[in-house]
Amino acid sequence: MPASASPRVPAWPPKSAPRLFVEQALADAALVAIEGNAAHYLGKVMRVAIGDAVILCDDQTGEWAARVVDAGKRSISLEVVERLRPREEVPDLWLCSALLKKDRFDLVLEKATELGTAQIQPVLTRRCVADKLNMERARVITVEAAEQCARTALPKLAEPVKLLALLKDWPATRVLFFADEDGGQPAADAFAAHGSPAAIIIGPEGGFDDAERAAIRAHPQARAISLGPRILRGETAAIAALSAWMALRGDWSTAR
Repeated sequence: MPASASPRVPAWPPKSAPRLFVEQALADAALVAIEGNAAHYLGKVMRVAIGDAVILCDDQTGEWAARVVDAGKRSISLEVVERLRPREEVPDLWLCSALLKKDRFDLVLEKATELGTAQIQPVLTRRCVADKLNMERARVITVEAAEQCARTALPKLAEPVKLLALLKDWPATRVLFFADEDGGQPAADAFAAHGSPAAIIIGPEGGFDDAERAAIRAHPQARAISLGPRILRGETAAIAALSAWMALRGDWSTAR
């Protein structure tokens, strides 16, 4: 190294710093106590020590860099140092997905969060294999997915609702794209023709029955769409439709 050259100062916070959502509203110099499973994750899994960086989000003010000021066996104390980003504005897209088998709906929750969905609305239909959802566990899945993909805004997770109740209370200003196995307008064309606010409704393992399909098609805000020539599993259809919408009408074209 030339005599005049100065050593490179490592970037702070490092990109490898662990990320956590916290319920406490964050601000400059705020002290944050981390306990329970989150403390175990930081202390035992990530092995943070005093002085290490942790990235915090509160789903209110954005993303903050914090520094470990105390690392105990059962709790971690952090001091907020600076705000890195404001809370992001996510596209106004809802996913209305029929409940699937546990592992498959877990995948829907995870990937819908990663893809930037604003709200996840579980739907109960006649052919649903599952008829209830562990909301606490579902929220953990969405939070962990948001941490993994560096979201600063959590998706809203609604309680499961029956299909007819969903249609009855549907907002008049939100288009409802219906992924219909019987076909419809090509998804890309439909997405290009209608902006946000929007939602996509996906059926269960056995699909919607005839009466449900007719009820959705009759709704004034519904637009039947086709996701191609193949019959997709519920989780695949959800991921495919969300990806197409994000590419055409969402934030995939936004520079980072």
